[in-house]
Parts: sequence; C-alpha cells; structure tokens
Amino acid sequence: MNIKKYIVVFFLFCLSFQLTAQEKGAEKGQIIDGVAAIIADNVILKSELAQLVNLSAMQQNISPNLNPDLYINLQEQILQSMIDQKVILELAMEDTNVIVKDSEVDAALEAQMSNILNQAGSEENAEKMLGESLLEFKREYWYEIRERLYADKFQQLKLQSISVNRTEVEDFYETYKDSLPFIPTEVKLRHLLLNIEAGEESVNKTVVFLDSLREAIYNGANFAELAAKYSEDPGSRTRGGDLGFTRRGTLVSEFEEVAFMLEVGQISEPVKTSFGYHLIQPLERQGDKVNVRHILIKPPISIEDEQKIYDFALTLKDSIASLNDYIDFTVRHSKDERTLENGGDLGWVNPQNFAMPEISQVINYLEKDQCSLPVKTSFGYHLLWMEDIKEGGYPKLENNWLDIEAMALNKKKMDWYQDFIVKARNDYYIAIKF
Repeated sequence: MNIKKYIVVFFLFCLSFQLTAQEKGAEKGQIIDGVAAIIADNVILKSELAQLVNLSAMQQNISPNLNPDLYINLQEQILQSMIDQKVILELAMEDTNVIVKDSEVDAALEAQMSNILNQAGSEENAEKMLGESLLEFKREYWYEIRERLYADKFQQLKLQSISVNRTEVEDFYETYKDSLPFIPTEVKLRHLLLNIEAGEESVNKTVVFLDSLREAIYNGANFAELAAKYSEDPGSRTRGGDLGFTRRGTLVSEFEEVAFMLEVGQISEPVKTSFGYHLIQPLERQGDKVNVRHILIKPPISIEDEQKIYDFALTLKDSIASLNDYIDFTVRHSKDERTLENGGDLGWVNPQNFAMPEISQVINYLEKDQCSLPVKTSFGYHLLWMEDIKEGGYPKLENNWLDIEAMALNKKKMDWYQDFIVKARNDYYIAIKF
C-alpha cells in the first residue's frame, strides 16, 4: 500500500471515529463533522461523503474490511463525482431553464429507498449499513437527490444539442470496429395481458373480513397490531401498516382519493385498488401530504378463477388471424394500460434478458406473425405476437447503422462532457481537505 493509501485509510479510520462521536454528541445537542472538500460556496462534509460511500459499497457488495483497496478507490471516485456535481450544480442553479419539482425528488428518493431495502434485505440491515435510521437518511438524502436531479437536467440540456453526421459515424466505426460489443438478436414483441382476478365469492369474503377488522378497531382493537398480523403489504406490515407521509400523485388514484377525503383518524370502508382491498386511515395531513396507514388483503384466487381466464385467453387466440386482429383485441381486452393503446407494443427486446423471465424463456419458440398460446407470469396470462426479428452479431454499418450511430453519439457526448467538466472546474475554487 503506497503512502497515499495509508493517508486515505487513516482518514477512513478518523472518519469512522468522528461519525461515532457525532452520534454521541448529537444526544447532547452537539454536531461534530469535518469538511471533505470546498467548491466555490458549496461544502462537501465528510459525513456526506461517508454516507454515499457506504451506500454505494452496500449496493456493490464491497466490504471495507475484505476489500480495502476497492473501498478506497470507490471513495476517491465518489468524491470526484461529488465535486463535479457541485460544479454542475453551480451552473444549473444559474440556468433558469433547469427546473426540478419536489414531486420529482420524492419519486426518485422512494425509488432509491426501495433499492436500498432490496439490497439490504431488511430495514434493520439497511439502518446498520447506513449508520442511521431510514427516516433520518431520507430526510438528509432528499437534498442530495435534489442536487443530482438539477445536475442531471442541466447535463441533459447541454447534451441534447449534440449530434453526429454520417462521416462521424463512419469514422467512429473504422476506429473502434474491432472492439465494438456483440449485438444480440432482438425481436419486436407485442403482448395482450389478461389479469387473473378473484371470483365474486372470494371478494365478498375479503370485504366481510375487512369490515370485521374495521368494527374491531372502532371497538378498541389496535390498528397497527391488526396490520402486522393480517396485512399483505410486506413494505408496511412491519410498521403497523404505516406508509409515512406521501404527496398527492404518488399513490394509486383509488387509494389516494380516499386517503385525502377522510378525516384524520377516520377509517375507510374496504377500498378496491389493483393491489387488493384496503382499510385506510389518515393519521396527519400537511398541505398536499398525508401520513396514512392501511391494511391490505388480497382476495385468494381459486383454481376455477384461473381456469376461467386461461379459457378466455384461448378463445381470443383462436379468434386472432392477423396483426390487425391482434391489435384490435389488445385495445379491447388487455389490462396493461401502458401498452393497450398501441396494440401491446413492447418494442425491440432481447430474449436473453427480458424483464419477465417467463416470457424470455418462450420467445425463442414463438412463430413470427402468429399469436402464441397463453403464457403465465406474476401479472396474469399473456398472448404474445412476434412481429419481426433482428439477427444479432458483431456490428456492421450495412446491418446495424442505428446501433453504431447511437454508440458514436454516446462517445461524442461523453468526450464533450469530460472536456466541459475540466473547463468548468477551472472557473471555481476547489479545495480537497484531506
């Protein structure tokens, strides 16, 4: 290990000691921290750096004890990235064309929190890795997400005007043709989705059960205890059904409408959404935000319920003789709201890594311009239509112009951005404090 790495390891040791002191000091109302870098009027705190390093290390499964060199390199990369982001942030805040809404920050933060929980496996593990509670992390990380969105939008604004002409694409190909990645075979795919829904008897039993829980709560039963015992929402069940504060526009419409309509403390009658049936109770309201908890029950699906949908899918398949038939039936019957208006078009997909593995496994067996047999996934039964095939291989200009053009454009944007950052850095005072 060279002297630079010794210094960084010493810094990490000091930082760890300092963060422990900060936690203890916070109990006495004292905050102990240090400065990792200064960029113009912006400061990067050592605690902020440590937080992002820990988060990234957790996501990449890098242990500071087992992989100290990787951990050190990761920290150096993240610090440089944070400095670049602060530089871009300075420019973005001066640009009136860059606008970031709070709702965008909230959505990005929730997506990040879901990723953290998936990586950690539990809230307890996540809090242990982060060194603080998830609520504290969300409160602090909100501003980091906001800055990232400003920087990203500014970068997109700058890069959107960059293009490549035919000569540049050809030159790019001649320069890099021996190292261009293999392009996999792709198929142009459509799907018609039929949800497997519970029958009337199952739904009625679920509604009656939720009504009994509602009555029990009004008679003194504890909402949180019943949610922990019966709710089928794994994300909130361990918190007594508590979803925390959410803004308008972030919940499914049927749930949100009731959550904002009810008086604080009032419990709804069973509410149907695409997830199942809910009892909803708002706990607190602040402007366009509501702190709400719920109990979710999904009506069980019987063998008869599933067979009914499968038989209906077969009936549709037998009625589809052409692409026009397929598109017509998709618009009329598909339950995928994102694609039903365009005839179930999923675009060009790679059979090897399609998002739904059940569909990925059958793509190679599909016949072009024919409706498939029903394919079951966690979403329901799908009728598939393979519209076209694009054979893979190493890129050639005559066969893969659009792919090569995209690679050339990305390379030009990346080179431009690196030059832009280098020049922008020279316009601001930057000091690394360790």
